[in-house]
Amino acid sequence: MTRRPSNLDPAIAARLKRDEHGLFPAVAQQYDTGEVLMVGWMDDEALHRTLTTGRCTYWSRSRQEYWVKGETSGHQQWVKSVALDCDGDTVLVKVDQIGAACHTGDRTCFDAGQLPAVVGEPPTPVGAGERQPASGTADAAP
Repeated sequence: MTRRPSNLDPAIAARLKRDEHGLFPAVAQQYDTGEVLMVGWMDDEALHRTLTTGRCTYWSRSRQEYWVKGETSGHQQWVKSVALDCDGDTVLVKVDQIGAACHTGDRTCFDAGQLPAVVGEPPTPVGAGERQPASGTADAAP
């Protein structure tokens, strides 16, 4: 596993599960709407920089270098919160996105990629159509 030097708090680093390259996915989400903007890759140092600068820093797998979102494009991500998932293998970064999140110029990296899918519906619970009496009324069971 590739591990670059990092200043990440050891207690946080101990909770992370990384791939064979020392990376884990980071989901960027618009903090006020819940819109999923993009998925990038981080290592310990990218997470440290994100936690301590208020700007999202990612690891570029193709360029093999750190990049701060919006540093060249102006389409910045300002950190509002960061959470580690229950398995420790993904972080959720809630951000205030300025401009497009996607390198194509789209608002999100998911704007152009709709796939045909059957839309599922949960089953209707038995008795869901029946009126439920309020507690303390004559219709309520004792």
